[in-house]
Amino acid sequence: MATEERNLNATAQLAAAVVPAAGRGERLGPGAPKALRELGGVPLLVHAVRALARSRAVGLVVVCAPPDGVAEVVGLLDSHGLEGDDVRVVAGGATRQESVRLGLAAIPADIRVVLVHDAARPLVPVEVVDAVAAAVRSGHPAVVPAVPLADTVKRVEPQPAGAPEPVLDTPDRSTLRAVQTPQGFDRAALHEVHLKALTEETSVTDDAGLIEHFGGRVVVVPGHEEAFKVTRPLDLVLAEAVLARRRATDGY
Repeated sequence: MATEERNLNATAQLAAAVVPAAGRGERLGPGAPKALRELGGVPLLVHAVRALARSRAVGLVVVCAPPDGVAEVVGLLDSHGLEGDDVRVVAGGATRQESVRLGLAAIPADIRVVLVHDAARPLVPVEVVDAVAAAVRSGHPAVVPAVPLADTVKRVEPQPAGAPEPVLDTPDRSTLRAVQTPQGFDRAALHEVHLKALTEETSVTDDAGLIEHFGGRVVVVPGHEEAFKVTRPLDLVLAEAVLARRRATDGY
């Protein structure tokens, strides 16, 4: 086999990661979009892209920026050493789903494994990224990292804000998992469900939900407690503490 052909085959085995980062993240309060809020003096988005780039399984990261902020995000990533052929920035859409679809369109056709990662999960360990990509390469078309729930969960009948909510039942906690990202997919399977979603309204909140909605099978691999989502101000405080520990012990 020629050297050039071996190199092309090796590239095709690498995953591409899509990072939808076009949202505002209002629950963190007024100010910059959530992905551009700082953690330890560095934007969440930069931490997230670095976490993906550390994985030997990932050969390309596609960031979906706010449509009016592409140049700003390019400059931001460049200023933190995240430039070159392995990082691309494209305009995202009005919804997360649209942003992922636009990110998929920017991935070279020969890449078969795609990861989708929340910019608001800046501290995901590299072993989680590796495990998700490996599970897709082994033949699972949709893979999510997840952790067991620590709290008892009640299913309730929703009421107006502040009103008591009647409990309907208590699911068996041992069968429940809190899902994280990056989620991993066979590229063709993910592309197919995104095309279907263009003509059928869905209420799913993640790409694995799209796979399930259209009849696909999703499997779970172990996640990590530090891959939590920074959504509220308290999450940012916890993330600062985790980052400080990493910097003190690992030179992170």
